[in-house]
Amino acid sequence: MGEEAARLPQLRLDELLDELQVRIDAARGTRDRVHSLLEAVLSVGGELDLPQVLRRIVEAAVVLVDAEYGALGVIEGTLLSQFLTSGISAEQARAIGPLPSGHGLLGELIRHPEPLRLTEICDHPASRGFPAGHPPMHSFLGVPIRVRDEVFGNIYLTEKHGGGDFDGEDEAILRTLAVAAGVAIENARLYKAARERQRWLEANAQIVGDLLSGADEMAVLRGIVGHASHILDADLGVIALPFGESTDLQVVIAVGVDAEAHSGLVLPVEGSFMGAALAAGGSLTTSEIRNDPRAAFGPPRWEGLGPVVAVPMLAEDRARGVLLLGRAEHAQPFARDETAPLAAFAGQAALAMELAERRRATEQMALLEDRDRIARDLHDLAIQRLFATGMTLQSSLRFIDHPEANERVTRAVDDLDETIKIIRSTIFGLRAKEADRERLSLRARTVSAVESAARTLGFTPSLRMEGLIDTDVPQAVAEDVVAVLEESLSNVVRHARASAVEVSLAVSPGLLTVTVADNGVGLPRQGRRSGLRNLAERAERHRGDMAAAPADGGGTRLVWRVPLGR
Repeated sequence: MGEEAARLPQLRLDELLDELQVRIDAARGTRDRVHSLLEAVLSVGGELDLPQVLRRIVEAAVVLVDAEYGALGVIEGTLLSQFLTSGISAEQARAIGPLPSGHGLLGELIRHPEPLRLTEICDHPASRGFPAGHPPMHSFLGVPIRVRDEVFGNIYLTEKHGGGDFDGEDEAILRTLAVAAGVAIENARLYKAARERQRWLEANAQIVGDLLSGADEMAVLRGIVGHASHILDADLGVIALPFGESTDLQVVIAVGVDAEAHSGLVLPVEGSFMGAALAAGGSLTTSEIRNDPRAAFGPPRWEGLGPVVAVPMLAEDRARGVLLLGRAEHAQPFARDETAPLAAFAGQAALAMELAERRRATEQMALLEDRDRIARDLHDLAIQRLFATGMTLQSSLRFIDHPEANERVTRAVDDLDETIKIIRSTIFGLRAKEADRERLSLRARTVSAVESAARTLGFTPSLRMEGLIDTDVPQAVAEDVVAVLEESLSNVVRHARASAVEVSLAVSPGLLTVTVADNGVGLPRQGRRSGLRNLAERAERHRGDMAAAPADGGGTRLVWRVPLGR
């Protein structure tokens, strides 16, 4: 009895010491976890690049609660726009397939943004199971991240090491990290917004400088596409303008990935994504352009692209075109805050077109005034002097006895008469008014067709006119000549990808010849030829012919000929 009584205090002392050691270890563990939490908060808060902030948050969360897998989902509307993972290898990610969008258990925290702890994921009513290739997961802990009063996203953790469950302490630590993450995300977003605002201001300043310096319209538009693509990290930038008198849109500028597949495309307003933005009168975004029903026209050209934003270019409540930016497939979608300045920047493109149009109108007015002055001078000075010279020579014929000299003077008088006719034809062309199309001379309408094509080509085709165009070409033929020029130049704009075009309109005795030559890609071996058939029919209508063949040095040379009655 005495020995047992002596052992009892010893046993109680050992138990007390063991319990004390356990509590010391627990206190030391709590101290270490608090220290790790503080380090994680400092690490997350010291980063200003938003993608890096998000990456550090999910990595710190996995370490703090001793989880095997972690993820951070960014919420856009009612779905996930980004999903960053930790613990998932590249091979596992490929086997799993597309990243989740926010359905099932992940969507539970989106619908009910409160902490959620589970012993078994599959037992929750919202769980929909795992896709093939997904690693097994059982325990779960999810906590929302709030930025001010807005739920920015959620932290998801699964599979606590050792096979245990996440406890209340794990949840408390993760909630604390989520509060620090919200502050860090807000700081990173403010920094990103300030940096992008500065980039937009610099881009605006450069564009305004180009506009004030009178830079070429297409050069300014290319600059706008380049700046917008660079600031928003877009892989493709496109500008489409109204095509002719129709409601269609034509892509006049395409820069970036697969730009050749978009350049020169003519798109209907209904059935195209840019047309939908034009009809809506505001910005449109999509995360997957290939699956968007608003982009039904020509889907193969969207191969490799994912997120897209399209903005109409508005000036004085008038849409002058559409600016579209696209990112590679699986890239981060365009967020509302980053595309907000894009509408105002697209307005710069509309302003560039407005200024270019007014500049052309001013130049056209000056040109018409100059033509009118030249016409007056030709009529009042040149024609009168030539007429007087012809009369003098004609009256001198009776004093010339030598037959050969008499014949030469007669020929000179005829040449003067022919020269007077040419000058009068030129005067009529110079005095033609743009406002009355029916009364425009063929020369003026030819110039107008070439100038109109220059706006979409990005350069002015060379133009050569010879002969008595306005006097020897009948009105019916003149109408077809203008139609042929417009159709030919339209074909060059849409298909040729040319950097130079030569247009010739020549009238010789009994023959009219229209030639349009470019240095583009040439005629396709297979494809629709309905446009060329229309040109041939117009020639046949006047007993003429049309031929289109490869040009010397590359490109296409189209020759349209019709006979002229004398």
